[in-house]
Amino acid sequence: MKLISIKDINIEKKRVLIRCDFNVPQDEFLNISDDRRIKEALATIKYCLDNNCKIILASHLGRPKEFNSKYSLLPVAKRLSNLLKMDVILANDVIGNDAKTKVDNLKNGEILLLENLRYEKGETKNDEELAKQLALFCDVFVNDAFGVCHRAHASVEAITRFCKEVCAGFLLQKEFNFAQNLLKSPARPFVAVVGGSKVSGKLQALHNLLPKVDKLIIGGGMAFTFLKAQGFNIGNSIVEDDLIEDAKAILQKAKEENVKLYLPVDVVAAQTCSNDSVIKHISIQELPNGWMGLDIGPASSILFKEVLSDAQTIWWNGPMGVFEIDKFSKGSFKMSHYISDSYATSVAGGGDTADVINRAGDSDEFTFISTGGGASLELIEGKQLPAIKPLLIKDED
Repeated sequence: MKLISIKDINIEKKRVLIRCDFNVPQDEFLNISDDRRIKEALATIKYCLDNNCKIILASHLGRPKEFNSKYSLLPVAKRLSNLLKMDVILANDVIGNDAKTKVDNLKNGEILLLENLRYEKGETKNDEELAKQLALFCDVFVNDAFGVCHRAHASVEAITRFCKEVCAGFLLQKEFNFAQNLLKSPARPFVAVVGGSKVSGKLQALHNLLPKVDKLIIGGGMAFTFLKAQGFNIGNSIVEDDLIEDAKAILQKAKEENVKLYLPVDVVAAQTCSNDSVIKHISIQELPNGWMGLDIGPASSILFKEVLSDAQTIWWNGPMGVFEIDKFSKGSFKMSHYISDSYATSVAGGGDTADVINRAGDSDEFTFISTGGGASLELIEGKQLPAIKPLLIKDED
């Protein structure tokens, strides 16, 4: 499967609407703490500048239910201006009078950023009226927002029905091609490392990965559902009791597929999840009632390092603990170091995973860090993403 590329279309001097993923993390003062997603969009934006286009950028930020200045894209416009060394105009709305006026007045070689798409309720409802209004802004629609391609939203799916020409930007193409090739012909041994808090969001991905990988490491909060399925007492640790049987099925399938499946053997435990908590390192067999595991322990880190030692391909999605709190971040950071130090092709997916890698200072050592968590998971699951489907080159009979 191949995507229609921006290079397949004549965009010179046209109005181009680029759907970006500027859903970047911010600190309490609304300063952007990681601008990787903004930098990843620059290649497509600069290509449009080179073609003297009128460029309209659109993105969401967070999950606002209504207009809220906390979710404004103003910090993104400022960061883009700094990175591109040119003014980026910000509209005060998405499809309102201010946006329409600024689109009409836009000159070739200028950039306009629309306000947060999710200020419009129709965005997440895939509303056709919103999509039509957005489509009126452009001659060419470019999807470069891999992180939302698993969502049928107005700015990525419905809009493709109303635009004259649609295509994929450079980032989306890179993400899509990497995911396709990773599963098709990985160098072996192929090790998948899956973490995060819940099994539910990754259940199908785990089923789909098992026939393809040689080893599977499960960490983070989701590990406790598997540990409970094996009969361990997990104290007050996070667990999805309704998925115990599914966890047992995955454990059984791993045996049948001859996949070595590894779970934590010890944890960093506490009675509360806070920086003030008293912690102790304890084996899984000895976790007492009233305590919860909040990170993998030192023995698990050593075990997982050994598991990764001969890997030729590593795919990582999800942290090993509550990495946002310093006391429970060591397991995730060590995993980042182990993978980045290996000679394997290393691929990471998901915002939290990317955040861990960035905090650990390992970003430059990974082969590829995906900007999309849910989207990359669904590609691994073998699903056809709703926003990708309209961009596929149709097979000729």
